[in-house]
Amino acid sequence: GRRGTEAWKHARRCLGGEAGRWRGCVSVGAWNGPSCTNRNVTDVAWNGLWMTRHVSGSSVLHDAIQVPNMGESITEGTIASIDKEVGDAVDEDEVIAQIETDKVTIDVRAPAAGVIDNILVSVEDNVTVGQTIAEFTPGTAETKEEAKQKETPADEKHEAPVAPIPEPKAEKKEAKADDQATPPPEPTPTPPSPPTTEPEAEPTMSKGERTEKRVAMSRLRRRVAERLKEAQDTYAMLTTFNEIDMTNLMNLRAAYKDEFVEVHGVKLGFMSAFVRAASCALNEIPAVNGVIDGDEIVYRHYHDVSIAVSTPRGLVVPVLRNVEKMSFADIEKGINTLGMKARDGSLSIDDMTGGTFTISNGGVYGSLLSTPIINMPQSAVLGMHSIQKRPMVINDEIKIRPMMYVALSYDHRLIDGREAVTFLKRIKEVVEDPRRLLLDV
Repeated sequence: GRRGTEAWKHARRCLGGEAGRWRGCVSVGAWNGPSCTNRNVTDVAWNGLWMTRHVSGSSVLHDAIQVPNMGESITEGTIASIDKEVGDAVDEDEVIAQIETDKVTIDVRAPAAGVIDNILVSVEDNVTVGQTIAEFTPGTAETKEEAKQKETPADEKHEAPVAPIPEPKAEKKEAKADDQATPPPEPTPTPPSPPTTEPEAEPTMSKGERTEKRVAMSRLRRRVAERLKEAQDTYAMLTTFNEIDMTNLMNLRAAYKDEFVEVHGVKLGFMSAFVRAASCALNEIPAVNGVIDGDEIVYRHYHDVSIAVSTPRGLVVPVLRNVEKMSFADIEKGINTLGMKARDGSLSIDDMTGGTFTISNGGVYGSLLSTPIINMPQSAVLGMHSIQKRPMVINDEIKIRPMMYVALSYDHRLIDGREAVTFLKRIKEVVEDPRRLLLDV
C-alpha cells in the first residue's frame, strides 16, 4: 500500500518531525523522490494529486480555501460578505464568503467539512482567482463553543445552589413592633426657589437633519454604469412606441391559469406571451437579432432573449436561450428559475453570457412609459409597461380596454425605422391575438 512507499515515509517524517514546528505549507502531489527545498515548502507524493496544506506549530494540517474560477473574462472581484468566523464549523459545500464581480456574485464554498482556522481577507478587499482567503482543518472537529464547554470544570457545572438562610422569627416580630411604635418623621417643607433671571437656552437643531452619507459604489453598479454610458455613446439609439390591447391575453390567462399550474407546476404570466411574440418578430425581421462587428453585420439564427431583472445589488440580465424552441410552459419555468437565482445571488457566468435581444418589464414597478437603453452588444431592447384601463374606439364605439404601452429602442446604424416599426407592430398583433401563434400567421 501507499503507506509503505518512500514518499509516504518522507511525508510522515516531514509532517511529524521538524515540520511540526514550521509555519509554512506542504504541497502534496505527484513526486518522483524525496525533496525538501526549504523549511517552508515540501513536495511529497499523495495519491498522484496536488493539494496545498498549511502546517501550524502543532503539526496540524490546514487546507486552503481559495477564490474559485469566476469565468473566462473575470480575474478579480471584491469580497462582498464573509459568512463564517474563526472557529466556526462548516459542512462540505457550505458558503464561506461571497465575491462580487462585474457581472455576478460568486459563492466561495468549503471543499470539505471542518473548522475555520483563519480568515485572511476582509469585506471590500479585492481578490484574484486562486488567492487563498481562508484556512480550515478538514474532518469533524470541535467548534469554539464546544471547546469552551470542555474547558469548564465539572465542579462549576454541577455545583449545587446555596439556599438562603432564613431569619429568626423572633427578630422579625421585634422589628415589626419597633416599626409600629415609632411613627415616621414628618417631611420638612422645602422653601420655594427664587425665580431665575437667566434667559432660556435657544433650541439647538437636531443632528439628524440635513445629513449626508457617502458609500463606495459596488463593482456591479460601476460596471452597469459604464456599459449604459458606453451604449449611449456608441449607438445611434432611437425609440419607437406602440400600444397593445391586453383583453384577449388577459382572458386567456384567466381561463387557463389554474389548469396551467396543475399541468406544468408554474404560474402562467404575461412574459411568456411577449417572449414568444418577440421570437416570432425576430424571425420576420432578422436585422433586430443582428449586431455590428467592425465592418461586418452578424445575423444570429437563434434567439437568446435576455430578461432584465432588478436586484438589491443592481441590474442583471440573465439569458433565456433558444426561445424559438420553447413552449409557454418552458419559458415560464426558465424565467422563474432565472428570477430566483437573481434574487438569491446565485447566477453564474453562463447564465449571464450571450443574449441577442432584451426584454425589460418596467410595468411591474408601475412605469407607464419609458425609453429603455440597449444592452450592449445587442442591437435592440423591448420595454414593457404597466396595464391601465383607457377608453378606446372599437368598431366606432368607445369601450374601456386594458392597454399597455410598449417601446422598442434600437441601433439606427443597423435597423431602419421601417424594420423597427414593423417589428413592434408584429409583437402587438401576436399579443393581441395569441391564436396567431397556433396558426403561424
